[in-house]
Amino acid sequence: MKNLVILSGAGISAESGISTFRDSNGLWENYNVEDVASIEGWYRNPKLMIDFYNERRSQLEHCQPNKAHLIAKELEQYFNVTVITQNVDNLHERAGSSKIIHLHGELTKVCSENGKKCVEDIGYKPITYGDRAADGGLLRPFIVWFGEAVPMMDAAVEAVSQADILVVVGTSLNVYPAAGLLYYATSGTPVYVIDPKEVQPISRYVEFIKEKATVGMQILKEKLLADK
Repeated sequence: MKNLVILSGAGISAESGISTFRDSNGLWENYNVEDVASIEGWYRNPKLMIDFYNERRSQLEHCQPNKAHLIAKELEQYFNVTVITQNVDNLHERAGSSKIIHLHGELTKVCSENGKKCVEDIGYKPITYGDRAADGGLLRPFIVWFGEAVPMMDAAVEAVSQADILVVVGTSLNVYPAAGLLYYATSGTPVYVIDPKEVQPISRYVEFIKEKATVGMQILKEKLLADK
């Protein structure tokens, strides 16, 4: 079975009702991204960060995987599929994908502020500022914020370097280091980019499918199965 790696971004979940930062004029749910998605924001106002991610967790409970997530799962019938996602939602899990690498953490988990230790799956429940992890540190969202290292990057690089086919869906390829993953694919690896909007210039050949994620993933599926 060929290795198919899918790098997914916010655009794949947008059709499930999860808003994307790049579509909201530099605001995310009416917040400045620096206030709610950076480690500096946590140091300045941890309560704001906790409240913000409580809201997002509550919203996620009422969202469902869409056709793009389901197609990613369906492709496991024909390929060894690894999903590398920049998203912190659990829609790939709920769609049934079996191998998922979360680059930026997971919304349904919390951890200690002391080095992201004592990770706990809380589902969609809120936490309160002042709640403590088992090691005594403040509980914080299990999210990789701007200004923090990306622990799963090495696993993602390894997966992409072994890909026989690479699919990039719903990401503008503007956020590093995730955007650089594209260039770990070997020179002969076919790369498909699914996005209805212009993606930043890419210095290698890729095949663009200029559609939203649900439509683009269906087109991709038909193409890949026709080529088998």
